[in-house]
Amino acid sequence: MIRLSAFRWVPPFAQGLVRDLRVRWALEEAALPYEVMLIGFEDQKSDSYRKMQPFGQVPAIDDDGLVLFESCAIVMHLGERSQALMPGDEPARARVRTWMLAALNTIEPPIMMLNYIDMQPDGARAGAREVRDSIVAWIGMRLDNLAAFLGDREHLVEGRFTAADLLMTTVLRILRTTDLVSQRPTLEAYKQRHEARTAFQKALGDQLAAFAKHAPPKQ
Repeated sequence: MIRLSAFRWVPPFAQGLVRDLRVRWALEEAALPYEVMLIGFEDQKSDSYRKMQPFGQVPAIDDDGLVLFESCAIVMHLGERSQALMPGDEPARARVRTWMLAALNTIEPPIMMLNYIDMQPDGARAGAREVRDSIVAWIGMRLDNLAAFLGDREHLVEGRFTAADLLMTTVLRILRTTDLVSQRPTLEAYKQRHEARTAFQKALGDQLAAFAKHAPPKQ
């Protein structure tokens, strides 16, 4: 049985974006049985958890003794077990892996930089306005490149849903407080199409249910 680590609770701005969602979604697509090990912020520093995840982050998995961390590495591992996530032939798998890495190495970095700036106090955001503008332009260029590649395709590669679409969709969702995706109808439709998948809805619902159950009392 695969055991997956996830947070019991995070603040509302992060709910639905924590990266265990990627692994939950992959497990649901692959129809692989798993159980979730919920941790709190105090657990992140424990020796036992640091043996699973040296940086104290989520997700990490224990797959019958094989311990892995980093969402992309975990989804790649699951893809090797299920053709629901990756095709069977190696050239096609290589194309899927290429786009998985593009999602996290080309598209995601400037998005995370923008996310960091936008979480700062008002004064700090004002001081970083020029930097923010340049990052928004960088993101826009990357998104335009992605939209041009997609064209009228429904999926990134192989003419079907793969782990590449799974990761790319989760990256685009980080921009939910901006209009950078909705300005580009090709990408908005792409994101919505994959968010509508039954496996995604199940994964998201389970993550949000845990946060609701463990939410701190309102003051």
